[in-house]
Amino acid sequence: MRAVIFDLDGTLLDHIGAATQALHWWLPELGAPSPTEDRTEAWFVAEEKHFAAWRSREITFAEQRRRRLRDFLPLVDISISDDDELDEVFAGYLRHYEASWKIFDDVDETLRALAELPVQTALLTNGTDDQQRAKLRAVGLEGRVGDVFTAESLGVAKPDLSTYRTVCQALQVNVDCALHVGDLHALDVVAPRKAGLQAVHLDRTNAGPCEEPARIRSLRELPKFLYRSR
Repeated sequence: MRAVIFDLDGTLLDHIGAATQALHWWLPELGAPSPTEDRTEAWFVAEEKHFAAWRSREITFAEQRRRRLRDFLPLVDISISDDDELDEVFAGYLRHYEASWKIFDDVDETLRALAELPVQTALLTNGTDDQQRAKLRAVGLEGRVGDVFTAESLGVAKPDLSTYRTVCQALQVNVDCALHVGDLHALDVVAPRKAGLQAVHLDRTNAGPCEEPARIRSLRELPKFLYRSR
Protein backbone atom coordinates (compact mmCIF):
# COMPACT_ATOMS: atom_id res chain seq x y z
CA MET A 1 0.00 0.00 0.00
CA ARG A 2 1.11 3.52 -0.80
CA ALA A 3 -1.74 5.41 0.88
CA VAL A 4 -4.23 4.95 3.71
CA ILE A 5 -7.43 6.97 3.38
CA PHE A 6 -9.42 7.35 6.59
CA ASP A 7 -13.04 8.17 7.20
CA LEU A 8 -13.55 10.58 10.13
CA ASP A 9 -16.77 10.15 12.11
CA GLY A 10 -16.99 6.73 13.71
CA THR A 11 -13.47 5.93 12.56
CA LEU A 12 -11.15 8.50 14.12
CA LEU A 13 -13.67 10.65 15.99
CA ASP A 14 -16.38 9.23 18.28
CA HIS A 15 -19.39 10.92 16.71
CA ILE A 16 -22.00 8.73 18.39
CA GLY A 17 -20.44 9.25 21.80
CA ALA A 18 -20.28 13.01 21.29
CA ALA A 19 -23.86 13.26 20.02
CA THR A 20 -25.18 11.10 22.85
CA GLN A 21 -23.43 13.23 25.46
CA ALA A 22 -24.71 16.38 23.78
CA LEU A 23 -28.31 15.14 24.01
CA HIS A 24 -27.95 14.60 27.76
CA TRP A 25 -26.75 18.18 28.24
CA TRP A 26 -28.99 19.87 25.68
CA LEU A 27 -32.46 18.42 26.26
CA PRO A 28 -32.74 19.56 29.90
CA GLU A 29 -31.95 23.09 28.71
CA LEU A 30 -35.07 22.87 26.54
CA GLY A 31 -37.14 21.75 29.50
CA ALA A 32 -37.21 18.15 28.27
CA PRO A 33 -36.11 15.13 30.29
CA SER A 34 -32.77 13.47 29.67
CA PRO A 35 -33.04 11.19 26.63
CA THR A 36 -34.12 7.59 26.95
CA GLU A 37 -32.51 4.89 24.85
CA ASP A 38 -35.45 5.03 22.43
CA ARG A 39 -35.22 8.79 22.02
CA THR A 40 -31.48 8.65 21.52
CA GLU A 41 -32.02 6.07 18.79
CA ALA A 42 -34.69 8.30 17.24
CA TRP A 43 -32.18 11.17 17.12
CA PHE A 44 -29.74 9.07 15.11
CA VAL A 45 -32.50 7.76 12.82
CA ALA A 46 -33.48 11.35 11.98
CA GLU A 47 -29.83 12.29 11.55
CA GLU A 48 -29.15 9.52 9.04
CA LYS A 49 -32.38 10.11 7.14
CA HIS A 50 -31.87 13.80 6.55
CA PHE A 51 -28.08 13.80 6.33
CA ALA A 52 -28.46 11.32 3.47
CA ALA A 53 -30.71 13.84 1.70
CA TRP A 54 -28.00 16.50 2.08
CA ARG A 55 -25.36 14.02 0.93
CA SER A 56 -27.32 13.46 -2.28
CA ARG A 57 -27.62 17.26 -2.66
CA GLU A 58 -31.43 17.29 -2.33
CA ILE A 59 -31.42 19.87 0.50
CA THR A 60 -29.04 22.34 2.11
CA PHE A 61 -26.93 21.54 5.16
CA ALA A 62 -29.00 23.91 7.29
CA GLU A 63 -32.23 22.34 6.09
CA GLN A 64 -31.15 18.83 7.02
CA ARG A 65 -30.61 20.10 10.57
CA ARG A 66 -34.07 21.66 10.66
CA ARG A 67 -35.70 18.49 9.38
CA ARG A 68 -33.94 16.45 12.05
CA LEU A 69 -35.42 18.72 14.70
CA ARG A 70 -38.89 18.58 13.13
CA ASP A 71 -38.78 14.80 13.39
CA PHE A 72 -37.26 14.67 16.87
CA LEU A 73 -38.65 17.55 18.93
CA PRO A 74 -42.28 16.29 18.96
CA LEU A 75 -40.95 13.15 20.67
CA VAL A 76 -40.00 15.33 23.66
CA ASP A 77 -43.22 17.38 23.46
CA ILE A 78 -41.67 20.43 21.84
CA SER A 79 -43.28 21.99 18.79
CA ILE A 80 -41.31 24.47 16.68
CA SER A 81 -41.86 25.21 13.01
CA ASP A 82 -40.13 28.54 12.36
CA ASP A 83 -36.79 28.10 10.56
CA ASP A 84 -34.97 30.80 12.54
CA GLU A 85 -36.13 29.32 15.84
CA LEU A 86 -35.12 25.84 14.73
CA ASP A 87 -31.68 27.15 13.82
CA GLU A 88 -31.35 28.72 17.26
CA VAL A 89 -32.39 25.50 18.99
CA PHE A 90 -29.96 23.45 16.93
CA ALA A 91 -27.16 25.87 17.83
CA GLY A 92 -27.69 24.87 21.46
CA TYR A 93 -27.26 21.21 20.60
CA LEU A 94 -24.24 22.03 18.44
CA ARG A 95 -22.41 23.76 21.30
CA HIS A 96 -22.66 20.63 23.41
CA TYR A 97 -21.79 18.37 20.49
CA GLU A 98 -18.61 20.32 19.78
CA ALA A 99 -17.65 20.27 23.46
CA SER A 100 -17.93 16.47 23.41
CA TRP A 101 -15.64 15.77 20.45
CA LYS A 102 -12.92 13.22 21.16
CA ILE A 103 -10.92 10.64 19.27
CA PHE A 104 -10.94 6.91 19.92
CA ASP A 105 -8.14 5.59 22.10
CA ASP A 106 -6.47 3.69 19.25
CA VAL A 107 -6.06 6.68 16.93
CA ASP A 108 -2.87 8.29 18.24
CA GLU A 109 -0.79 5.13 18.24
CA THR A 110 -2.08 4.10 14.81
CA LEU A 111 -1.14 7.43 13.27
CA ARG A 112 2.26 7.28 14.94
CA ALA A 113 2.83 3.79 13.52
CA LEU A 114 1.83 4.88 10.02
CA ALA A 115 4.11 7.91 10.24
CA GLU A 116 7.04 5.49 10.49
CA LEU A 117 6.08 3.75 7.25
CA PRO A 118 6.48 4.84 3.63
CA VAL A 119 2.75 5.49 3.18
CA GLN A 120 0.71 8.64 2.77
CA THR A 121 -2.41 9.27 4.79
CA ALA A 122 -5.48 11.28 3.90
CA LEU A 123 -9.01 11.89 5.12
CA LEU A 124 -12.19 11.49 3.06
CA THR A 125 -15.32 12.53 4.92
CA ASN A 126 -18.95 13.20 4.12
CA GLY A 127 -19.37 16.57 5.75
CA THR A 128 -18.82 20.27 5.38
CA ASP A 129 -15.31 21.63 5.11
CA ASP A 130 -15.53 24.00 8.10
CA GLN A 131 -17.05 21.53 10.54
CA GLN A 132 -14.82 18.59 9.70
CA ARG A 133 -11.67 20.69 9.87
CA ALA A 134 -12.87 22.15 13.17
CA LYS A 135 -13.14 18.62 14.51
CA LEU A 136 -9.56 17.88 13.53
CA ARG A 137 -8.32 21.04 15.24
CA ALA A 138 -10.32 20.37 18.40
CA VAL A 139 -9.05 16.82 18.88
CA GLY A 140 -5.43 17.45 17.89
CA LEU A 141 -5.48 15.75 14.50
CA GLU A 142 -4.94 18.79 12.31
CA GLY A 143 -1.84 18.20 10.20
CA ARG A 144 -1.59 14.56 11.29
CA VAL A 145 -3.94 12.89 8.83
CA GLY A 146 -2.64 14.30 5.58
CA ASP A 147 -4.81 16.00 2.99
CA VAL A 148 -8.46 16.47 3.90
CA PHE A 149 -11.23 15.89 1.37
CA THR A 150 -14.84 16.66 2.27
CA ALA A 151 -18.09 16.07 0.44
CA GLU A 152 -18.57 19.83 0.34
CA SER A 153 -15.17 20.54 -1.19
CA LEU A 154 -15.46 17.71 -3.71
CA GLY A 155 -19.02 18.59 -4.67
CA VAL A 156 -20.03 14.94 -4.32
CA ALA A 157 -20.20 12.50 -1.41
CA LYS A 158 -19.39 8.90 -0.68
CA PRO A 159 -20.44 6.41 -2.00
CA ASP A 160 -19.98 8.12 -5.38
CA LEU A 161 -17.00 6.29 -6.88
CA SER A 162 -15.42 9.52 -8.06
CA THR A 163 -14.72 10.59 -4.46
CA TYR A 164 -12.28 7.75 -3.79
CA ARG A 165 -10.63 8.05 -7.20
CA THR A 166 -10.23 11.83 -6.82
CA VAL A 167 -8.36 11.35 -3.54
CA CYS A 168 -6.05 8.79 -5.12
CA GLN A 169 -5.40 11.11 -8.04
CA ALA A 170 -4.58 13.97 -5.68
CA LEU A 171 -2.19 11.72 -3.74
CA GLN A 172 -0.68 10.51 -7.04
CA VAL A 173 -1.17 6.84 -6.18
CA ASN A 174 -2.87 4.12 -8.20
CA VAL A 175 -6.24 3.12 -6.80
CA ASP A 176 -5.10 -0.45 -6.20
CA CYS A 177 -2.27 0.85 -4.01
CA ALA A 178 -4.66 2.75 -1.72
CA LEU A 179 -6.43 1.37 1.34
CA HIS A 180 -9.69 2.93 2.51
CA VAL A 181 -10.67 2.52 6.18
CA GLY A 182 -14.02 3.32 7.74
CA ASP A 183 -16.92 2.22 9.91
CA LEU A 184 -19.76 2.21 7.37
CA HIS A 185 -19.57 -0.93 5.29
CA ALA A 186 -21.48 0.36 2.28
CA LEU A 187 -19.68 3.72 2.05
CA ASP A 188 -16.25 2.77 3.38
CA VAL A 189 -15.76 -0.75 2.05
CA VAL A 190 -18.15 -1.76 -0.74
CA ALA A 191 -17.98 1.51 -2.69
CA PRO A 192 -14.20 2.05 -2.54
CA ARG A 193 -13.66 -1.52 -3.70
CA LYS A 194 -15.91 -0.84 -6.68
CA ALA A 195 -13.70 2.19 -7.36
CA GLY A 196 -10.64 -0.09 -7.43
CA LEU A 197 -9.23 0.54 -3.95
CA GLN A 198 -8.63 -1.96 -1.22
CA ALA A 199 -10.72 -1.45 1.91
CA VAL A 200 -10.94 -2.44 5.56
CA HIS A 201 -14.11 -2.35 7.63
CA LEU A 202 -13.58 -0.90 11.10
CA ASP A 203 -16.43 -2.59 12.97
CA ARG A 204 -16.02 -1.13 16.46
CA THR A 205 -19.52 -2.16 17.60
CA ASN A 206 -19.42 -5.70 16.17
CA ALA A 207 -22.44 -4.92 14.00
CA GLY A 208 -21.16 -6.86 10.99
CA PRO A 209 -21.32 -8.04 8.34
CA CYS A 210 -19.34 -10.73 10.12
CA GLU A 211 -18.48 -12.48 6.87
CA GLU A 212 -16.42 -9.47 5.74
CA PRO A 213 -12.87 -10.82 5.36
CA ALA A 214 -11.14 -7.46 5.95
CA ARG A 215 -12.91 -6.66 9.22
CA ILE A 216 -11.22 -5.23 12.31
CA ARG A 217 -12.51 -4.17 15.71
CA SER A 218 -9.71 -1.67 16.38
CA LEU A 219 -7.32 0.44 14.34
CA ARG A 220 -4.53 -1.40 16.14
CA GLU A 221 -5.21 -4.24 13.71
CA LEU A 222 -4.80 -2.03 10.64
CA PRO A 223 -1.02 -2.23 9.90
CA LYS A 224 -1.19 -5.90 8.87
CA PHE A 225 -3.42 -4.96 5.94
CA LEU A 226 -0.77 -2.68 4.46
CA TYR A 227 1.13 -5.76 3.32
CA ARG A 228 -1.79 -7.99 2.44
CA SER A 229 -2.10 -9.05 -1.19
CA ARG A 230 -5.36 -8.85 -3.06
